[in-house]
Amino acid sequence: MPQIRRLPETLVNRIAAGEVVERPASALKELVENAIDAGSTRITVSIVEGGLGSIQVTDDGCGMSPEQMALALERHATSKLPDEAIEQVSTLGFRGEALPSIGSVAKLTIESRPTGSQDGWRKVVDHGTLVEEGPAALPPGTRVRVENLFGKIPARRKFLRTPRSEYAACHDVVRRLAMARPDIAFTFEHGERRIFAVQEGQDAPQRVAQIVARELADNGVVIDLERPSGEGTMRLSGIAGLPTYNRGVADHQYLFVNGRPVKDRLLTGAVRGAYAEMLARDRHAVLALFLDVPFADVDVNVHPAKTEVRFRDAAAVRGFIVSGLRNALSTGDRRSAQAPDSGAMGRWQSEPLNREPAPALASIFSGRDWSAPPQHRLAEARAEWAGDTQTLAAPQGRAEAAEALPEDAERFPLGIARGQVANTYIIAESADGLVLVDQHAAHERIVLERLRAAGAGEKVAASQAMLIPEVVELEEADCDRLEEHIDHFAKLGLIIERFGPNAMLVRAIPGVLKKADPEALLRDLADDIASHGSSLLLTEKIEHVLATMACHGSVRAGRVLNVAEMNALLREMEATPRSGQCNHGRPTWVKLSMEDVEKLFGRH
Repeated sequence: MPQIRRLPETLVNRIAAGEVVERPASALKELVENAIDAGSTRITVSIVEGGLGSIQVTDDGCGMSPEQMALALERHATSKLPDEAIEQVSTLGFRGEALPSIGSVAKLTIESRPTGSQDGWRKVVDHGTLVEEGPAALPPGTRVRVENLFGKIPARRKFLRTPRSEYAACHDVVRRLAMARPDIAFTFEHGERRIFAVQEGQDAPQRVAQIVARELADNGVVIDLERPSGEGTMRLSGIAGLPTYNRGVADHQYLFVNGRPVKDRLLTGAVRGAYAEMLARDRHAVLALFLDVPFADVDVNVHPAKTEVRFRDAAAVRGFIVSGLRNALSTGDRRSAQAPDSGAMGRWQSEPLNREPAPALASIFSGRDWSAPPQHRLAEARAEWAGDTQTLAAPQGRAEAAEALPEDAERFPLGIARGQVANTYIIAESADGLVLVDQHAAHERIVLERLRAAGAGEKVAASQAMLIPEVVELEEADCDRLEEHIDHFAKLGLIIERFGPNAMLVRAIPGVLKKADPEALLRDLADDIASHGSSLLLTEKIEHVLATMACHGSVRAGRVLNVAEMNALLREMEATPRSGQCNHGRPTWVKLSMEDVEKLFGRH
């Protein structure tokens, strides 16, 4: 029988290090968190070769005495738990394993000078062995340097990625921590290049926009909500990008719980649910959310790297985030986040200069006397032209359109309809530019919001009764799914009932969907419920159902609209939440400013 034995201390440290130090970014995260917990107001991070060469973190925090520094290098020694109430922890690094773990797999140099002391101290640990210590000259604070990571553990070293990949991971760590603490100044350098520097004393939306993307400030909504929770209050703050301002990957979603950056499946699922039916399936929102909950309502000690958390009431947290994001977006997302694409703008072509008249104009120019006319003929021509311009100023179609333009047209952000292109796009003239509207996308959003409003507060939407109830044959499983939601469909104006094992009877459909095909509608609804399974909350399932119904009830591309219908659609858009994007996250309208129009004609 194999005998049980105690492992050597060096091996124990390396096993512990494997949980905490996976790559340079892991070590960097622990060091920066220590600097934050030390009460720093300024933190500087410098790395070389993506952290594979070296990592250095310098702060102006409280510093450590030589005795405290010696304790910091022992396992499970920490200053961040004043008592044994680990559930009440409010600091970032509290496990007491970071420094000894890093020191067991790298060369670790710590220099520190306590506030109010004239002297600093230095310790150097190389892969678990103390190799040097003595006085050090530095300002108050702490400087930690990590070199030769996994240098004596080649099996671990070979699993590290390229310097470019390791740099990307380090960059992500620093900017998440910098966003978590906008009250602290951060400087991040890679080799000889400064990546970013942010000043202390910013608010969270300002810090996020500066680090993530400056245009986020103009394409996002600020969030600040509170809700009672347990013995305290939950608070959700930050900035959320408009659905039309999105990315192809989810790397630009930054989530924080009690000031701690996390990558939690519950929170990312809540974000996905909040943006459901506002984003295409392959697009992702850009946002930074800061969730603050009572310490007793969250467990932050469920993962060695502290990147995951566990909530006491997960459903309440999820519901708070979903409803909070949706409400915030409904106040600011009538905007369209997309200006005309620069590539598309570049494809507008000016009329080429041609010395020869076009063939169709040859008869006009041929046989003409192009010599300067006598002055009396010139005066007559000017008078004739002046008279013609009175006629040209308001042709019949234009005059009729002008009658629709009220004196206070500035009240209408989307302007007055002037026409339709390809039976799909509405052209409107606003006070400051030209507006192009995708009629199907816009109307689909309007119908969805009408259905959503009808379903809110348990109200019943208006129904359009069918002269003859229609029988829709479906698979038994689809009928079962629809039957489970009959009561909720009724509140939305869709009245159906089971009609045998493989059929549903449609008695009425929502008034806004009166031209929809009942069979196609029910098939899509059954597919929609099946695709989202039982993991979603019922309210989120209904949101998917509403979106499917809205698509069936909206004006299709290719339908000819008259001027009154186009203007009615524009006015509805101005009064409808989330009208800046369709149910799939694409913009419903774009604006070409008069300045852009003038540039196209070389007038600006």
